Amino acid sequence: MVSDLNGREHDLVVAGAGIVGLACAWRAAQAGMSVLVLERGEPGAQASAVAAGMLAPVTEAAFGEEELLRLNVAGRAEWPAFAAELSERSGVDLEYRDSGALVVAADRDDAGELRRLNDLQRSLGLDASWLTPRECRRLEPGLSPRIAGGVLAPHDGSVDPRAVMRALLAVAEQEGVRVRSGVEVTGVEESAGAVTGLATAEGPVAARRVLIACGAWSGSLHEAAPRVRPVKGQLVRLRGAPLAERVVRTPRCYVVCRPSGEIVVGATVEERGFDTTVTAGAVHRLLEAAWEVLPDVEEREFVAASAALRPATPDNRPAIGAAGPEGLLWATGHHRGGVLLAPLTARAVVELLAGRDAPLVGSVA
Repeated sequence: MVSDLNGREHDLVVAGAGIVGLACAWRAAQAGMSVLVLERGEPGAQASAVAAGMLAPVTEAAFGEEELLRLNVAGRAEWPAFAAELSERSGVDLEYRDSGALVVAADRDDAGELRRLNDLQRSLGLDASWLTPRECRRLEPGLSPRIAGGVLAPHDGSVDPRAVMRALLAVAEQEGVRVRSGVEVTGVEESAGAVTGLATAEGPVAARRVLIACGAWSGSLHEAAPRVRPVKGQLVRLRGAPLAERVVRTPRCYVVCRPSGEIVVGATVEERGFDTTVTAGAVHRLLEAAWEVLPDVEEREFVAASAALRPATPDNRPAIGAAGPEGLLWATGHHRGGVLLAPLTARAVVELLAGRDAPLVGSVA
């Protein structure tokens, strides 16, 4: 056993203390389970720390991903109640905002692409409308006079993922969840076709159930693991007066302005393996793309640039469900939607732990 657990067998051990893993641990503890969370680094220090926190299924819609869109819309519907409960119980301001999002065309080529996207959105019954350049600037006066129109999604929004992490750690502790940092999980322990716990660099940890939620590293822990690969994302943090009231996106970047004065510009999507180097080229491209539509960005204070690894599956749908020996569950592969889908994932995992069907979740196949 890991040294300070005194041989105790937990109902559930979770590998991974990001937003998804902690949300699942919290909900499982609320359901009466004894829960231990193991994290090889610090909680939330991987993809959860380098995320803008967009709750934006409509503006994330893409051709050929209707199933993922359905999941994302369901995930967005979970957030108002989830945010209210989490904030009330933790006392943490999540900077949750139902601000809406505006996808802006920087030029005519962008406008043609966005009009096609808007046709798809409306064909799927989503609340999204095309706006003229003047209508866009009426909503967001800071936009460049050169923009060529945009798509308004009034029900998209955002939250601060780092605040969500602080809140989840607080409420998890209230429910008796134990979170251990600096413990490297190396595999799944099993016997006679059922899990018995997790193998770690410090020794085995006993559990009746195991949940793997360690993002891009999930695929190496068992032969039944879903196909998950790392996708690098870089973003820039600025500070100053808000550039826009809504989330502003273009085909090349997004800009999220928080009430605290933080401005997030992101994010790249790079197939670079497990590389997390912050590159000058990525920072330049992101700031240039933001400047195209919000020129006042050049006056804001530069704070930091960061990179992390998103866990992606071949079809971009998350892997949520059972695979492998009895008692082994997976909650990984959320790619760009980890924050958006965390509440829905947690609810689905608790349903699965209780032996009930969990609708509207991804596939582990």
